[in-house]
Amino acid sequence: MKELTLRQVEVVRAVMIAGTIQGAANLLNVSAPGISRLIKHTEDGLGIRLFERRAGVFVPAQEAHSIFAMLEQVHRRMDNLNAAVGALQKGHDFTLSFASAPSIAQFIAARVITGLRQRFPDLDIDLDILKIEETLDYLLLEEGEVVIMSSPLDNPAVESIPICEGRIVAIMPEGHELAEKSAVSIRDLIRYPFIGVDPDDPYGRTLARPFLDAGLSPRHAMRGRFAQTIVSLVRHGLGVAVIDEFSVAEVYMPGLVRRPLVEPAVITAWSVQKRGRQLSSFAEQTVHLFRRELAKARARETWDRAPD
Repeated sequence: MKELTLRQVEVVRAVMIAGTIQGAANLLNVSAPGISRLIKHTEDGLGIRLFERRAGVFVPAQEAHSIFAMLEQVHRRMDNLNAAVGALQKGHDFTLSFASAPSIAQFIAARVITGLRQRFPDLDIDLDILKIEETLDYLLLEEGEVVIMSSPLDNPAVESIPICEGRIVAIMPEGHELAEKSAVSIRDLIRYPFIGVDPDDPYGRTLARPFLDAGLSPRHAMRGRFAQTIVSLVRHGLGVAVIDEFSVAEVYMPGLVRRPLVEPAVITAWSVQKRGRQLSSFAEQTVHLFRRELAKARARETWDRAPD
């Protein structure tokens, strides 16, 4: 053996500090015989004596003083390395940039960021809210690592990965006669002023799908671009609507009543990233947390209580 390993450096230094085999074993929380064998193996392999035994105490051999000085330098550098690793584990000196569609951002993104902050307390987080037509430039110009969308992006330069499927639900203002029902049909909804999103928009097309599947074409009394707008208009008594359940995933939403649709209708959340780009571990954790929080929202029954 001509070279010291890091383990041997650690053991030799422990013996130097403790002065005894048992003391070094206590420092490293290992057995004394193991320490003794490793010291002997190290000295035999190097062909030099590292310690002198004086009355049961190990002291650096005269010829090894220069080695022990270097061992201290190695140890200090390892301490610095471990400190740098510890800082990275907390997210220090790193900015995580990601984006979300408005429908997912309102409630789900806040829960994801809470989880990120618990795991990486020093991580800088930059959250953007994007329309689907803004997503491609955001990813290709590497303004952020990943975007969580309610529609996939059809472009070979990016990769869209489904992460969770959710329900499309009916919403109406408090006191509305449809709130008397435990579940609402799309045929019920089109009898009232209907608020929606332009069907030419990918999100609007998803919301319109259950009507089109039933051979219906809802006439919008008014339209909004984003889920938050639809929710606000309904909450103010201006009509009824369908919406993805992630947009109304809060436990209490005063002024709004949520009901499941009689007709099954779903929406998929997607993780979209630049093709070929390796995500940082922080971005990978973000996607994992979105998948978890979306699934929890999907499993949680947040339907407002219907009259008995």
